[in-house]
Amino acid sequence: MQPPVSSASEGASRFTAYLGPVLLLTGMFFINFLSRIIFAPLLPTIEQDLGIGHGDAGSLFLLVSLGYFTTLLASGFISARILHRRTIILSAVCLSAALFFIAFSRGLWGIRLGLFVVGMAAGLYLPSGIASITALVSPRHWGKALAIHELAPNGSFVLAPLLAELLLQWLSWRNVVIALGAATLLSAAAFSRFGKGGDFPGKAPNSAAIKDLLVLSNFWVMVILFTLGLGATMGVYTMLPLYLVAEHGMDRSVANSLIGLSRILSIGMAFIAGWACDRLGAKRTLRTVFILTGLTTILLGLAPGRWLVLVIFVQPLVAVCFFPPAFATLSAIGPPSTRNIAVSLTIPAAFILGGGCIPLLIGMLGDSGRFPAGMMITGALVLTGALWAGLLKIQGEEKAV
Repeated sequence: MQPPVSSASEGASRFTAYLGPVLLLTGMFFINFLSRIIFAPLLPTIEQDLGIGHGDAGSLFLLVSLGYFTTLLASGFISARILHRRTIILSAVCLSAALFFIAFSRGLWGIRLGLFVVGMAAGLYLPSGIASITALVSPRHWGKALAIHELAPNGSFVLAPLLAELLLQWLSWRNVVIALGAATLLSAAAFSRFGKGGDFPGKAPNSAAIKDLLVLSNFWVMVILFTLGLGATMGVYTMLPLYLVAEHGMDRSVANSLIGLSRILSIGMAFIAGWACDRLGAKRTLRTVFILTGLTTILLGLAPGRWLVLVIFVQPLVAVCFFPPAFATLSAIGPPSTRNIAVSLTIPAAFILGGGCIPLLIGMLGDSGRFPAGMMITGALVLTGALWAGLLKIQGEEKAV
């Protein structure tokens, strides 16, 4: 069954007619993403409250990534049975329940289970959210609609540490999680009452298309590149507050404020990266991004005092430039029938490795008194991305590179 086209045709003349529904979905995506990364600025407080080490703290993000991986792969089967709209609502309700469970859990294992479910619930949203927007809005307005939608993760990176620090002035970390769970539940109610779009089923992954994709060398290179790209962005971001507090003796409020402010300029860098990709080609842009990101990530482990503050601002500026050329490359590999499958397979695997294993590695090295080495090793791994990007075979760029 194909998605309805009536909404798209109606929105062809005026994008503003569907700005409200797009903003509502963007708000849901913002809360969805915030629920996954809010534990980064809360981590120093959680670690102190539970009496756990840096390795155990870092492992919490691996559990979120594992849960995200599980349902992102299965989301097509779920939305095929209950429609995209209900999948979006289900995601928010389950996410709220998981956050409440974490807040009331007294032991580490309960929190671990809750975070795994947080990842599972969050993973349901993205495929259905994107499908709902592209069915709701005319194709000639997709760029604007998806650009607005992408403000959610970028805004979350900025606001998560600032919001966490603000709320921690009056609330415990558990009450902060309860407040976020309540906001998530309200977003589900708002979308159920006022939301538009998504009243059609999803499409389950096709086994033949998956087989066609798995034999492509470009696919496996992109899995590695997304792993390194997510490791340099989300992997570093999740452990940076704990690193600054535990290793450099920075006050928690100063660390969270610094990290939040450092992400503001990063929002506009994605547009610059997109321009560079169009002018220089995706392959050359990726090589440059990995070299600069790798070096600045290494400097996170080397830079002293005031120089470290400068690096904290520079590293995310270059790291976020990875995504426009990476998604452009990912969309170009394989036949059209495999493109959506490429995204649904690449991103979950990269989230586990880059967003889960990298924080675990940094945390384990922190436990052994080598926190800076964790940042430097991550940076060295990211540097290899320049070599991996050279293995890509992108039509139209081979002669230029």
